[in-house]
Amino acid sequence: MTGIDIEKILRIAPSPAYVVDLGRLRHNLSILDEVQKRSGAKILLALKAFAMWNVFPIIRETLHGVCASSHWEARLGREEFGREVHSFAAAFKESDIQELLATSNHLVFNSFAQLERFRSLWEKAHGRVSVGLRVNPEHSEGHTAIYDPCAPNSRLGITRAQFEGRSLSGVEGLHFHTLCEQQFEPLERTVGAIEEKFGEFLPQMKWLNLGGGHHITRDGYDVDALVELIKYLQGKYALEIYLEPGEAIAIGTGILVGEVLDVVQNEMAIAILDVSAACHMPDVLEMPYRPGIHGGFDAGVKANTYRLGGPSCLAGDVIGDWSFEQPLQTADRIAFLDMAHYTMVKNTTFNGIQLPHICTFEPETGELKVVRSFGYEDFKSRLS
Repeated sequence: MTGIDIEKILRIAPSPAYVVDLGRLRHNLSILDEVQKRSGAKILLALKAFAMWNVFPIIRETLHGVCASSHWEARLGREEFGREVHSFAAAFKESDIQELLATSNHLVFNSFAQLERFRSLWEKAHGRVSVGLRVNPEHSEGHTAIYDPCAPNSRLGITRAQFEGRSLSGVEGLHFHTLCEQQFEPLERTVGAIEEKFGEFLPQMKWLNLGGGHHITRDGYDVDALVELIKYLQGKYALEIYLEPGEAIAIGTGILVGEVLDVVQNEMAIAILDVSAACHMPDVLEMPYRPGIHGGFDAGVKANTYRLGGPSCLAGDVIGDWSFEQPLQTADRIAFLDMAHYTMVKNTTFNGIQLPHICTFEPETGELKVVRSFGYEDFKSRLS
């Protein structure tokens, strides 16, 4: 599998723009399809990470459905993906449940209180909607607290102690989601914790959802071990196994094209781009996270070091410091790497900053297609 033709994309794409390479997307899907065929598991697309519905027709040829974190995501999955829809949220309103029961195949609750509060509603959909509970194995594998569902005092998942004296009547599955951008070994250890704490309940269940955070399509992921783990769970407990990665579908598929608007000096060279950390790649500020840049190196490695910042009025709208072979000039293009996931889904119009175009690139033909552009009305319609 060859890489993305970034140089060509930089020449022909508008700026700012997310560009998703369809060849790389098909490559990732082929790996996930291998896992499904060899293991018998069903893999879902996590919309919270990647919800570019223009490419759903490609993804649904391989994956069995989507997982949603709200009734709007569930509706998008039902309308545009058209296969299974699995829904979970930390808590629901009654109106959420009414909508989700119309759009979802699986509905997962985060507490026994919510399970019982809405029992009269979901029991009417029994046989059409399968109900489950999200569990917290209290086993942390995460390295960043904000993304660790098993961190102390987490609001996500039911701990083992809370199962005491509770009825599981009508509950057909358990769900856990504890990983973030991780390889196989953390999953293996987490499954051990699940069996230790919740193993007694698994024989009563029809399905087990292993959640997301699995970087199955990343180089070095132990696909063989994943297949064997799935077969083990199926064989021991007679369960249907689901996985719901988001990043694994989109890893390496997309870039964010930006343009240098100006270069200013304040003890160092600062390049101001039409790309904003705050508006277009908020994980840079939240995680924090340092994206890769095509042709960019760590500060000081090459002769020309710049701080890259966005156009907003936020003083901290800084993407980071990089060095380049050649000096940056106004109108130069920059490509931020691996920008398909957790970007489009988290964009804001703070300061009225332009949202990037959304594009696809077909490497077989060299065609770049702008599938969505955003204008003033998109900004205005979010306000009142």
